[in-house]
Amino acid sequence: MAQTVRAVVAPGRGEKVSLTDIVIPDPGPGEAVVAIAACGVCHTDLHYREGAINDDFPFLLGHEAAGTVDAVGDGVTGVSPGDYVVIAWRAPCGTCRSCRRGRPWYCFASENAAQPMTLTDGTPLSPALGIGAFCDKTLVAASQCVPVDAAARPEAAGLIGCGVMAGYGAAVNTGGVSRGDTVAVIGCGGVGNAAVAGAALAGARTIIAVDVDPRKLDWARGFGATHTVNAKDTDPVEAIKALTGGFGADVVIEAVGRPETYRQAFFARDLAGVLVQVGVPAPDMTIQLPMIELFGRGGALKSSWYGDCLPSRDFPILIDLYLRGKLDLDGFVSETIGLEDIELAFEHMQRGEVLRSVVVL
Repeated sequence: MAQTVRAVVAPGRGEKVSLTDIVIPDPGPGEAVVAIAACGVCHTDLHYREGAINDDFPFLLGHEAAGTVDAVGDGVTGVSPGDYVVIAWRAPCGTCRSCRRGRPWYCFASENAAQPMTLTDGTPLSPALGIGAFCDKTLVAASQCVPVDAAARPEAAGLIGCGVMAGYGAAVNTGGVSRGDTVAVIGCGGVGNAAVAGAALAGARTIIAVDVDPRKLDWARGFGATHTVNAKDTDPVEAIKALTGGFGADVVIEAVGRPETYRQAFFARDLAGVLVQVGVPAPDMTIQLPMIELFGRGGALKSSWYGDCLPSRDFPILIDLYLRGKLDLDGFVSETIGLEDIELAFEHMQRGEVLRSVVVL
């Protein structure tokens, strides 16, 4: 039987969100209903509210979530009611051209629930990143549900569903940071600090955190940065070179998503170094670089989609690192809030006061 639950909905471009009732259908074939325990408030949720993603309003916001499987539809074998899961916004299909080539982290046909969730008047909702988890329960494809160790606090566990995985994966999966590397991370919000943590776990010998906010640089030190650079006071390219013997870093991770910081990352690399862009730019942003520098510097310019992760593999690994005390997921949780506090969380985010506000249900 369909269920009516509370949910946070963005009704229109730039309009404040509302806490309202929505209808969750019974799970169909390949689907699962998940009772949400906690969900992080990500910048992407604000982008949806502002219409910066698309215009498919109304949106059901929230996508960094952990919870318990409530019910499953026909044909579901990977999870069962009662399983503790983190929800992934990419669920590889196994059959697209990328999956068939053995690169499921680039899946071009990621699975989502087929049925819509709706407002009580029947208006279909667009779930953020195919999840929509600022609610008591949500409907997703069962393949989006990744079982993890139930000992992990949901406030922390849910964050690997997006921001932490994106940053950690940008360093470890996309950037290939390894023992002895020098790494610079430009932008030290939640994603950037997860990249700092990933680089530290991978064995980087030098990790340079760059930001304009002293609070974020303090957070970066806690996650493993060996040096910090305040870009308000110092040219970050020259500072990174000075801290790497004059050469530049082996891997530079751009976690802001702006042309000026991308250029800084490009020129802060060592010869044959790697630039990883994980910061999400606005659709109208462009970048210009001298072609002779593109040729002469060599190396690689990469974008990192969801940390190039395979959720079924990487989520349990990160949870194990957390439970062993090696990855401080709790350090990303700046505050816990209720469903009615999302707009306040957006304000805290825009002022740079939090790494993550986390909704607890």
